[in-house]
Amino acid sequence: MSWFDQLVSGSKTSMIAPADALPGRSTPLAVPNRHFVNGNPIKPPFPDGLHSVVLAGGCFWGVEEIYWQLPGVYTTAVGYVGGYTPNPTYEEVCTAKTGHTESVLVVFDPEQITFDQVLKVFWENHDPTQGMRQGNDVGTQYRSAIFVTDPDDLAAAKASAERFAAVLSAEKYGDITTEIDELGGRPFYYAEDYHQQYLAKNPNGYRCHASTGLRYPAAAAG
Repeated sequence: MSWFDQLVSGSKTSMIAPADALPGRSTPLAVPNRHFVNGNPIKPPFPDGLHSVVLAGGCFWGVEEIYWQLPGVYTTAVGYVGGYTPNPTYEEVCTAKTGHTESVLVVFDPEQITFDQVLKVFWENHDPTQGMRQGNDVGTQYRSAIFVTDPDDLAAAKASAERFAAVLSAEKYGDITTEIDELGGRPFYYAEDYHQQYLAKNPNGYRCHASTGLRYPAAAAG
């Protein structure tokens, strides 16, 4: 890697200060409210009884593809969350000057798939110890995160991290760097339409799963 590449890479792995973030825009990006694969809406309101969580595990194309195939998942959408720039574009997020990470909204039926099963897929399909990157994808937009929309899910998400941390430690991996918090007042900004269900529209498109290959120990029933 050249000195210039190192400089650019280094600048993209440091979180932007709120005052230095790009201004963005007041108008949301136009996104059709229909899942390209299953036809369900990708924007709320969703049917009663469904739960949702926002997950970030690297490039959002591959993460979303995994989740829309799971039984019990009602819908998915890709977007940007955790930063400061309102209604950012993909090009803006790629500058690392918005503070956002590429994320996937997962809406699921807890009667068909539990929250812990959703988290199992999350932990097993990326490397949560890599900080501001996943594999060759480097920058704050690729950082790992779990943003729960139900306060009761926060403790479960943190407990899941502790369980998987023990597995990682036993295999000499570093600490988990995943941010785990309530979504709260942080908006989930829907990404551009061409990013939604990208790998269904482009089956030979890019996938990055920097998985550790380790198995997540499920939570005890009860």
